[in-house]
Amino acid sequence: MASRMRKLFHRQNAGAIEERRKMRKELFAFNKTVEHGFPNKPTALAYDPKLNIFAIGTSNGVIKIYGAPGVEFMGIHSGDFSVSKLFFLPAQGRIISLLDDNSLHLWEINLKDGGSTMEEVKNFMIEGRLKKISVCCLSSDASRLYLGTEGGNIYLLDVESFDLEDHIVYQDVVMQKLNDSPSSSVPDDFKVNPGAVEAIAQHPSDKDRLLIGYNRGLMIIWRQSELMLEASFVGHQIESLCWHRDGTHFTSSHNDGSYQVWKVSGASSPAKEPLVPYGPFPCKAIPKILYLTTKSEPFTIFSGGMPRASYGDRHVVTVIQDKTQHVVFDFTSKVIDFFTMSNVNDEDEFDEPHSLVVLVEEEIVFIDLQTKGWPTFQLPYLSSLHASAITSSNYICNVPSQLWEKIQEVGEHQQQNVMSTRDFPVIGGKNLVEPPAYHDLLLTGHEDGSIRFWDASASAMKYLYQVNVAQLFTAEGGEQNGSPGVVEAEEEWPPFRKVGNFDPFSDDPRFGVQKVVLCPQSGTLVAGGTAGQVVVMKMGEDEEEKKTIEVVQAKIVVDDKFVWKGHEALPVREEPFKFPRGFQVELVAQAHPPAAITALAFQSTWGIIAFGTSHGFSLIDTTLKRLIVSHCTLNPHDLSVTGEHMSRRMSLTKSLRASLRRVRQKRGTTKPRKQRERRSNDTGGKVIEGSDNTPTTPEKESRGRGFDDADLVPIERKIEARSEDPKVSMVRYVYFANTFVRDAHTATPSLWVGTNAGVIYIYSLGVPTGENRLQGNVVAEISKEIKLKHGAPINSMVVVDSDNNPLPDPIEVQHECAKPPNMSGHNLIVCSEEQFKVFALPSLKPRYKTKLTAMDGSKVRKVAFINYRSRNNDSYSENHISCLTNQGELGIYSIPHLKRQDHYQALRRENVTGIASLLFTPRGEGMYLLSPSEFERFTMSASTVTEPLCMLELAEGMRPVPPEPEVEPEPEPAAEATEEGAGGDADAAAAAAGAEVAQEAKPDAEEQEPGEKDAMLPSEDPPAATLQNGPSEEAEAEAPTAGGDAETAAAIQQEVDNQTADELVNEVDELLAKTGINISIEGETDDNPDITIDEVKEYDNKPKEEIVNGTD
Repeated sequence: MASRMRKLFHRQNAGAIEERRKMRKELFAFNKTVEHGFPNKPTALAYDPKLNIFAIGTSNGVIKIYGAPGVEFMGIHSGDFSVSKLFFLPAQGRIISLLDDNSLHLWEINLKDGGSTMEEVKNFMIEGRLKKISVCCLSSDASRLYLGTEGGNIYLLDVESFDLEDHIVYQDVVMQKLNDSPSSSVPDDFKVNPGAVEAIAQHPSDKDRLLIGYNRGLMIIWRQSELMLEASFVGHQIESLCWHRDGTHFTSSHNDGSYQVWKVSGASSPAKEPLVPYGPFPCKAIPKILYLTTKSEPFTIFSGGMPRASYGDRHVVTVIQDKTQHVVFDFTSKVIDFFTMSNVNDEDEFDEPHSLVVLVEEEIVFIDLQTKGWPTFQLPYLSSLHASAITSSNYICNVPSQLWEKIQEVGEHQQQNVMSTRDFPVIGGKNLVEPPAYHDLLLTGHEDGSIRFWDASASAMKYLYQVNVAQLFTAEGGEQNGSPGVVEAEEEWPPFRKVGNFDPFSDDPRFGVQKVVLCPQSGTLVAGGTAGQVVVMKMGEDEEEKKTIEVVQAKIVVDDKFVWKGHEALPVREEPFKFPRGFQVELVAQAHPPAAITALAFQSTWGIIAFGTSHGFSLIDTTLKRLIVSHCTLNPHDLSVTGEHMSRRMSLTKSLRASLRRVRQKRGTTKPRKQRERRSNDTGGKVIEGSDNTPTTPEKESRGRGFDDADLVPIERKIEARSEDPKVSMVRYVYFANTFVRDAHTATPSLWVGTNAGVIYIYSLGVPTGENRLQGNVVAEISKEIKLKHGAPINSMVVVDSDNNPLPDPIEVQHECAKPPNMSGHNLIVCSEEQFKVFALPSLKPRYKTKLTAMDGSKVRKVAFINYRSRNNDSYSENHISCLTNQGELGIYSIPHLKRQDHYQALRRENVTGIASLLFTPRGEGMYLLSPSEFERFTMSASTVTEPLCMLELAEGMRPVPPEPEVEPEPEPAAEATEEGAGGDADAAAAAAGAEVAQEAKPDAEEQEPGEKDAMLPSEDPPAATLQNGPSEEAEAEAPTAGGDAETAAAIQQEVDNQTADELVNEVDELLAKTGINISIEGETDDNPDITIDEVKEYDNKPKEEIVNGTD
């Protein structure tokens, strides 16, 4: 019977279902768009001087190519292999990668869908133990790749065919030539086994001559065309070789920390004695060395070479130019590779390097070799997000231009004496994306107490500015130095200079920033720390004179029995402090006990901040700089008053109360038992997999549940166990709203606080206005308290008006950044870990509910309320709840009915770090930590996509011209008629399968859009391609497609089969409500109580003298 009712209802409502399906396609589309930050675990580096682009390979098999800001390409190898080496084919837009499985891969950057994409076109595998590639060298004309192996042989790979040539430089042949040479002074033991090939370098002017270095120290010059040994040299164990530009000398570096210059012509002895720059004590190897000429003095650049005993743990690159300029650039992570950049051509006499690029494990550093002092460049992308470990983040949309310009100005002022003033040297490629018309900020809080500002408006995320709140406190190790990027020149040998931003060490873990909030309209920044400190800062254009920091103490726990066993609060600097330009401190609030800040909110119009910890919450007046109220959420009868973890065992009172509720539920549901048994038989007594989580009201749930009472108890018991959860007293969310708390006629400022125990505290606030604000005190009075029955932690709350719009911040309305809310029909949406629920205000009567944990076992981790705009009609938008579960699944739910609109599998459930770090943006996008150094950006909105769209401008003829498509001959009229007849019969047969439903669903015989069924699946194609294909879809929609009715009928039938009895009842009730038909439904009575309604405790108005105003 229920199945027939569903089919009948959907036949009558087929048109609305089809329209909604199309609208969902216009609103929602999931795509992973771009990765911000520095690639995780880099292993290889390459540079194309012709196109002015560079590439980074990683241990995960990823290749990323970068050019000018916004120019970015990415390729991923199949299989889990690390990239060992990269080689650009200059000016060709091609790159060769060598993996650690001894395979070679050729990639091309080709035009596609209006931009350029990176594609693998060829690959080659060399098998054999002795054929393990140890070193590679690309010929100057990019036609060959020389492959040195551990067996000592050198193979030649033809780049065009991507196959090995017949010619091989055998080690045995080289040794035979060496024995036959009468002038050879090579020791006999070197002639037997010189070891693996360690270095290959082609002569800069004579392409036929190869400089080959073997592991044990033998170096030879080999003439390929004549298979002749031209010269031989013997030194220490070889690490690298490099030719001088004139081709008359070369330099070798060795594993004992020395390097040596050799003369090619004449004797095989070195032109100079071996030089150990940091001797005489034993030193580490020099893995790579470059000798570069200039019009003045030459450059010698090498990595490593430090004394083993004293500086063996340093990661350095040394730059020497004559005897007066000698700098050892000291990095905080291992050096992977480096290269220099120059504007000269092959015919020029000198190298003239102008920039040095060093890739280390945790960052990339560009050094200016033309500016005095060799400063570093400010990076427009690839900045080290994890310079200190990220502990919190926040995304700010539509930053006002005035504040944006101030942030840029103070950021430039902060770096003016540290960074190079030259433009960034990498400018290859062309960015096809128009500059955004808005300014978006990403704020990241870090373990060292710093807050970094990032320009997140485009695909290339740029560092802007940094605030260091650690400088306001004194740690155990002394005062903090908050100046970022300061270069400290130490008077010592070797002459070290710290470079780079990566610094994984923190002087005190209490500095960590746990929460950060920015009000862009007022320019106020609020940060909450690990030790209970809350810092309020305001943007200042000028440097302030020295002043003392004002501190407000917020004592949350007043019980004398409580013993705090955690860390102490950070002492605030007592001496007057001079604040630089930028965000300057207004106030510091300190919570007691000094537990980490778990929730933070700021209301700039009222001048109030609220913050929560694991013990309770406090309300601070930032205008008068005083405490308003503190509330302890600890259970006085629990062991947590001694500082121990709280017990999760159910008390006797709660257990009896739950038992009584179950008994009353059975009594109240005895009457409609037959109906419930019939519904249970229809659905098999189980939730149908794949069905949407349709919300239910308490009244509907009692008569449309479709389950036996015995089946309900195990489900509830499964989701109630939270033995591994943190303290139930922890405050999870704080929220300000100007809404109806006491009655439906007067809206008042209010504070809403949600805890880990599923308790919501509602405070009414009395905020003086106008001139009275500076004299009058803010009054906070607890008005109501809600206890959710399922007791799950509160993730988020929001108040929506009758138009289903979340209430905007009053200051946004004042600055005309948001429309004034509709002050009627307010609803409260509470999002817990297990379910979403809608309450009517001010009665707090439940209206809608949807369960997540009870349906699929998932728990909500992140929640946001997002306005989704149509991609084809910018004036149309809808507000929805977006959430992320512990299964890594993203879900979108409607407001206020809480119907699931779409869902996507975004992360693996094992990726705990990514799930915990995810944040949503107001534009329908999101970010999560892909690795400690990278943010993965994604979008759920069909109209908002932030991704790179770029191209390389290659020389004409660099790519073969694609063949023109053959023109198909026009079919003859007779044949065409025959085909149409055959197709019509097939279409008629397909449509006949669902004729009855299709006729009622499509009374006007409208045809379905081609590919509509496939379009409902989550899109994996780049959004750029989707936008390119937009006009063609509209054009195709004009032509009717045969068989469309059958596809529509099949889609409707699938939705009918997946719908539960509860969903059908809710959908019928919504339809009746739209038509204005009122049906009397038995509600809550004394005999039949509604146990799903949460407990609400109302507080009467207290006399003013009894109001807790923070004087406790």
